[in-house]
Amino acid sequence: MTAAPFVTYALALCVAAAVPGPGVVALVARALGSGFRAAMAFAAGLILGDLTYLAAAVFGLALIAETLGEVFVVVRLCAGVYLAYLAFRLWRSAGATDRIEGGPADRPLASFVAGITITLANPKTIVFYLAVLPTIVDLRNVTGGDFAALVAVTALVIAGVMTTYAALAARARDSLRRPGFRARLNRSAAAIMAGAAVWTVVRRA
Repeated sequence: MTAAPFVTYALALCVAAAVPGPGVVALVARALGSGFRAAMAFAAGLILGDLTYLAAAVFGLALIAETLGEVFVVVRLCAGVYLAYLAFRLWRSAGATDRIEGGPADRPLASFVAGITITLANPKTIVFYLAVLPTIVDLRNVTGGDFAALVAVTALVIAGVMTTYAALAARARDSLRRPGFRARLNRSAAAIMAGAAVWTVVRRA
């Protein structure tokens, strides 16, 4: 492959990743509620989820994805329930004055798994890799080296976009010390995450 498809793919992916969806909303809410570290673990899960769909597209697994449509419905419902649970924990911890605490769900591994689950259930991600990507890259002629390059581009683009979101949200969180304001901030993050939960469940690709 020439450089042009990679550049086009990187630009298209950057736009798709930057447009707020369930993944971005949940990442920001996690950064506000638990800080930068938890948000970055979540972002790592998002990246792995994207790479899963990239591999599916490159290796011709789109038909399998369609065949397993009911499985994706279950994944989407589980992601919605998990987001609702996180929203509940954030709302309950709104009264904390020293730190917005999220409990066990804030552990890096839990954040990582949540990121994967939400990405796999995100219709925008499915459409991008299984419908948009084939119009940008000739998947029939992708070599091993091309795939490795696509993986690197995907990881770098998503990491860059999500790190920016996480850093801005975490900075806002760390700079707000007034208990009353932080309680309202936590409740706002909970409301955003609850909205993402509903969106994840009712949205269709």
